[in-house]
Amino acid sequence: MEKMSTRMMVEAGIMIALAQILSYVKIFEAPYGGSVTAGSMVPIIIFSLRWGFKNGLLTGLAYGALQFILGPKYSYHIVSLLFDYFIAFSVLGFAGLFNNTRAGSIVGSGFGVFLRFVCHVISGVVVFGAYAPETMNPVWYSIVYNAGYLLPEMAISLFIVGILYAPLKKASPVS
Repeated sequence: MEKMSTRMMVEAGIMIALAQILSYVKIFEAPYGGSVTAGSMVPIIIFSLRWGFKNGLLTGLAYGALQFILGPKYSYHIVSLLFDYFIAFSVLGFAGLFNNTRAGSIVGSGFGVFLRFVCHVISGVVVFGAYAPETMNPVWYSIVYNAGYLLPEMAISLFIVGILYAPLKKASPVS
């Protein structure tokens, strides 16, 4: 990883703060955690697209820690702590792996959100599988539950990233 410049660290802090603020603008909130927000993942994704996936992973990790500290807690199980907060938001940084085109930005954003979905499904199976109806497999229960808020959240995020692509490309410090 390249040495973090002052500009990069300041931008990371601003994006983490913006993501946190957007996470409070909830369109829908699921009963056992998770919500559809006003694009709260977008600032972390944008940072990753601008500065690369390694810096995006670190910024996502910091955002996940902030989400854990300031957000509601539904479980203190180690799997939940890791896969609902720290890893789940870190993987948004993988958006920065994709090429710097509109399509690459959208695919990268979708990939990052998909990886977050996988994290929540793992947590759901291990920690919240007991809440599944008796006739439903805990894996399917977790997939359906997490898709209920992450699919709309993904659509919102991809829409915003698609709109912001031209200004992002113009201002991007990374080619």
